[in-house]
Amino acid sequence: MTEAFSAVLPITAIVLIASVVLAPMPPGTVLLFICGAALIIFGMGFFSLGADMAMMPMGDGIGVQLTKSSNLALILIISFVIGVIVTVAEPNLIILAQQITAIPFWYFIGTVATGVGFMLAVAVLRTLFKIRLSILLIISYAIIFGLAWFTPGTFIPIAFEAGGIATGPIVVPFILAIGFGLSSVRSDKDSQDDSFGLMALVLIGPIIAMLLMGIFYDLPEIKMEAAAIREVTSSREVVVAFAAELPTYLKDVFPALVSILVCFITLQVVSRRYHKHQLIRIAIGFLYTLTGLVFFLTGVNVGFIPVGRLLGLQLAVSSFKWVLIPLGTLIGYYIVAAEPAVHVLNRQVEEVSSGAITGKMMKRGLAIGMAAALAITMTRILFGIPIAWILIPGYAFALALTFFVPKMFTGIAFDAGTVCSGPMSATFLLPLAMGVAEGTGMDLMTYAVGIVAIVAMTPLVVIQIMGLLYKFKARQAAILTERQTAAIGMAAAGDIIDYGKIVLLYEEDFK
Repeated sequence: MTEAFSAVLPITAIVLIASVVLAPMPPGTVLLFICGAALIIFGMGFFSLGADMAMMPMGDGIGVQLTKSSNLALILIISFVIGVIVTVAEPNLIILAQQITAIPFWYFIGTVATGVGFMLAVAVLRTLFKIRLSILLIISYAIIFGLAWFTPGTFIPIAFEAGGIATGPIVVPFILAIGFGLSSVRSDKDSQDDSFGLMALVLIGPIIAMLLMGIFYDLPEIKMEAAAIREVTSSREVVVAFAAELPTYLKDVFPALVSILVCFITLQVVSRRYHKHQLIRIAIGFLYTLTGLVFFLTGVNVGFIPVGRLLGLQLAVSSFKWVLIPLGTLIGYYIVAAEPAVHVLNRQVEEVSSGAITGKMMKRGLAIGMAAALAITMTRILFGIPIAWILIPGYAFALALTFFVPKMFTGIAFDAGTVCSGPMSATFLLPLAMGVAEGTGMDLMTYAVGIVAIVAMTPLVVIQIMGLLYKFKARQAAILTERQTAAIGMAAAGDIIDYGKIVLLYEEDFK
């Protein structure tokens, strides 16, 4: 709970200060925001605990069992079905599908889920057959930008948005754990690197599927209207607002977790992998995860959406709209810590790398990436820059870096893009962008939608640059070690050895 409090406090303070100094808001809206922040803290605390106790062991077990089957067709079918099941009930995706009214609800959900299932099967194949991740990424993004050439312009942001939002708080921890389980049974030197990368490929599936739908499905003109801002005038109305929405998000989250639980029960019946005390621990973790997600989603949807939109709208119509760029950068830097799946990824990275890549390093890298994403988004809306001018060079640079960074960092970077584009992006940053677009007279579909796509892109560059620095420091350390060994080997007793920043007095007694 302390970690959740420290993650949510900075973004809460920034928004509250901005609401007083830059964009005054009704007291009721501010109270909604404060109560929403409290629910987010509790939700993150329960979710993180539940993910450790239930989601990670379940996904890890499924990944291990997949490697034990010699029937490749069965492995692919199971992977596809798991991908479809967990995506169909992803709460973030349900919220997005309800907003895109021009596309039938189940057609939208089914298309995205099919894309996730297909690419999860491809990702499992990559791990089993040790295919280099960068090759698949280059091929996949070449297909994406090739399809985008033939897709209606207003549909492109939806496709990228669907990829980012489909990889939400249910899908990410589960599939990350599957990747860890798949690689844990391998003993080759690349098994550690292949622990990551499943989410990188899974993100691609919905994008390709939605672009194909945009090409072949005859769609009416797609519009998106900003949601009405809830007005409350008393503390009683604030409590009623949250209490009224809690059952809604329980109804959204429960099917998602039950679908994962069904997969786990099937695994347990077939393999008898877990003992009684492990099953009890997983059951308790399941309840923690359910509670945490319901609190979290209620907090961000009821408390954060109105503040995000009002803040963006009021600053966009003011005479100092330029402040949106530095303010967006500051919000981006701190808001990434409030994404629940970020903490799951950071812990897994630290565990798999045996502490060589610390959670603190990951947190700082993701914060820089998110800050860059918000700065780019605010600049794009204010100056009317097409999203293709950002995504194409951004992804091209990220893919070029894959040839120079350690393979583990490539997988981590592309997985990081998916965890950053979670519920906080969908329920605070998107309304913020919609408010700015509304205030500047820009089309919401063209300029507000797409923020999640940019949020998913910038960590790819930042984390890989961090990988280059890590590679450089590791090489320097290896050179220094070689010099030390060589100097000590050639020294005589009583010699003073000077190499680099280290000076040693070599004594006979120390031989």
